[in-house]
Amino acid sequence: MNAYDPANPHQDEPTPAATAEPGRGPKGVRRLLSNKKKSVWVAAAGLTCAAVIGASVGLSSSPSSSPSATAGSSAAASSSAGGKAAGGGGSNARSGPAAGGSSGTVGSVSTSGFTLTTAAGQKVTVNEASTTTYLNGTSTTTASSVTAGENVLVLGTANGTTITATQVTLEPAGSGGSAASSAAGVVPFQRGAPSTAKKVGQIPANYTEGSGTIVSGTVANKATQAALAAYPGGVVDRVVQLSNGEYEVHYIGVNWPHHIFVDQSFTVVGAF
Repeated sequence: MNAYDPANPHQDEPTPAATAEPGRGPKGVRRLLSNKKKSVWVAAAGLTCAAVIGASVGLSSSPSSSPSATAGSSAAASSSAGGKAAGGGGSNARSGPAAGGSSGTVGSVSTSGFTLTTAAGQKVTVNEASTTTYLNGTSTTTASSVTAGENVLVLGTANGTTITATQVTLEPAGSGGSAASSAAGVVPFQRGAPSTAKKVGQIPANYTEGSGTIVSGTVANKATQAALAAYPGGVVDRVVQLSNGEYEVHYIGVNWPHHIFVDQSFTVVGAF
């Protein structure tokens, strides 16, 4: 066997007493020195490798120096900022509650609100608040007037098909019902069915989906009421004012229409 075995660096390492063997003094000393040098070299190499490995592990575990960690943080920031992934519509990505409303027949009623079904069959959840006002036509009424089977118009803050009501108005029986919805050409929502590709009336020149500034208050309420009266059955989840001064009322819960255009006198002029 060789004097040095890499698998066992301390094997056969002589002690100083062993070098006193008669007639082999100088040669034994040379072997001892040689073995010690090799042992020192192996130990140093081992420490160097450990340092390199430790540094590599430290770098890979540090988020600031990891490209994948940086990319993940950027993606999360983009998503939380309401980018394309959040809105799902590129330049038309609009997320978050906005002024809107809906109309339909009251279903179940609870102490915190009620449900309604639109003329096109869409289910809507209405949350009431201490500041919600109630009207019977133009007369003031109370929350107790909202009972199952009543036809109501709800205005408030829409978040999808959930509306936090600022105003609930009881409407005459049959107003905005399924017959009116069919007559207006509203296409009820069907999962998997393509949206109807048609345009009626006047569409503002150079209109692009997602353009305009979101509005609220009285202006949004008037535009919402006009759209719901002309095309009963949908849920308005936002109203925007366009560069020409008109309003685009955005509809969900139906397969058509999705965009209803209202002029500055709050008259519906077109839809698609």
